Amino acid sequence: MYRDGMHHTLSNVSEIVTRCIGRLSDVFDTGTRYIGTLSDVCETGTMVEFIEQVISDFSIEFVARMRVKLWCNCEICHAYITTSWSSQFINLCDWYTHLLKKSPTRTIHIHVLGNIITSNPQNVEYMLKTRFDNYPKGKTFSTILGDFLGRGIFNVDGDLWRFQKRMSSLELGKVSIRSYAFEVVKNEIDKRLIPLLDEYKQGGVLLDFQDVFRRFSFDCICRFSFGLDPKCLESSLPISQFALSFDLASKFSAKRAMTTSPIVWKIKRFFNIGSEKELREAIKVINILAQEVIRQKRKLGFSNHRDLLSRFMGSISDETYLRDIVISFLLAGRDTIASALTSFFYVIGNHPEVTKAIREEANRVLGTNEDLTSCEQMSELHYLQACIYESMRLYPPIQFDSKFCLEDDYLPDGTYVKKGTRVTYHPYAMGRMEVLWGCDALEFKPQRWLKDGVFVQENPFKYPVFQGGLRVCLGKEMALVELKSVALSLLRRFHVELAQPCHHIPRFSPGLTASFNGGLLVSVREISP
Repeated sequence: MYRDGMHHTLSNVSEIVTRCIGRLSDVFDTGTRYIGTLSDVCETGTMVEFIEQVISDFSIEFVARMRVKLWCNCEICHAYITTSWSSQFINLCDWYTHLLKKSPTRTIHIHVLGNIITSNPQNVEYMLKTRFDNYPKGKTFSTILGDFLGRGIFNVDGDLWRFQKRMSSLELGKVSIRSYAFEVVKNEIDKRLIPLLDEYKQGGVLLDFQDVFRRFSFDCICRFSFGLDPKCLESSLPISQFALSFDLASKFSAKRAMTTSPIVWKIKRFFNIGSEKELREAIKVINILAQEVIRQKRKLGFSNHRDLLSRFMGSISDETYLRDIVISFLLAGRDTIASALTSFFYVIGNHPEVTKAIREEANRVLGTNEDLTSCEQMSELHYLQACIYESMRLYPPIQFDSKFCLEDDYLPDGTYVKKGTRVTYHPYAMGRMEVLWGCDALEFKPQRWLKDGVFVQENPFKYPVFQGGLRVCLGKEMALVELKSVALSLLRRFHVELAQPCHHIPRFSPGLTASFNGGLLVSVREISP
């Protein structure tokens, strides 16, 4: 009887605390603008560290004391909470892959996160197409990324998303903007990327390709989206305040999703301390630059400009909304391209036969020592496209994507999904499933994408690297143009060698997109005539 009473009391306490935290969370959401004076008081490092520690201790203590509601003793949750999975796996995504392979339905539950994770193509199609309206991005993620992405296309649902999708589809589908994208990429390759590598082709100096590709893609997407050239890939490899702020905003926005509870980062945001203070400062830099670009375009006129922002300005007058739309394109066009290029050169590092085949195909299609001159030529480079798709099968730029269930539901594999549950599909794990790709799933084999020498697409729900259904990536074709252009230009001019063999599994850094911890160090040598 005593135990029953204690259980009842704890349950009531848990419910009360949960409601209080919900209200407190709302207060922190709406009261941030009143923190100016208090943040001045908290400028000293000691005070900041103290408050951060109090917040962290509070969240841990809260979880520990309320474990009747929040704790789960199942094997998977125990491994997650104690991080015991890390004794066998370098990356969390590799542990998830292991669990999904063992699951008969290829679906698992992380109860302490309220998260269902699946690698079942039928479930993916159900979420992204069949019951699309029941699986939106959801308020949780919109809140996490709201300060950074605002009302941009990757952070909204409903009418806002439909409007931006319609506008983006119309613009990105135009031949003129595809030609402009190709022009921007080719210019960046010829004027900056190739000259930079020429400086490193002698002396055996190592170069971090991940850093190079981030700089390259940031220059390209800023010119394409804003009409702004940050010149990150100049030979001196300058530090761009805009690029640095963009990196920090992406990093700390992702960090929000990894906190014990949303209240942790909301408290830090309210007091303007720690990572939330850095996030606020980074976003301030981004906003100032974006507003200045928009102001200058309005002042000088934008009707004849070819960049994406100028095209949107003809239909949208709200400057904050314009900023949100373009920042989302910057995020998509910078980090995903850099991630895909880094992984591509990592994978082919131990496959000289693949590099040779790419060069032979290019000589046959384009002519020996002839460069690409148009997007149309790329459609004939079937083997190169197979290599890029195969690289992203094993190392997708976005390793997982989550939605939130609006109403109680059942997935096609029979999994019950309660209203409000986070449901995640996992492209990284799916690319490693033998049941989907055969017993050689872990091997890099571009030929799996070819039939009689011609590239053949896979079911997008088996290969959801570009998402699928209504939210399929609108910039897919332009992304492929950029990836092929860079890969072809470098491989036909240079021997690229990894500083370390790629027999080991890379360690990934936390972030919105996949990145290698420590970068990708390579040496480059010019190919002899």
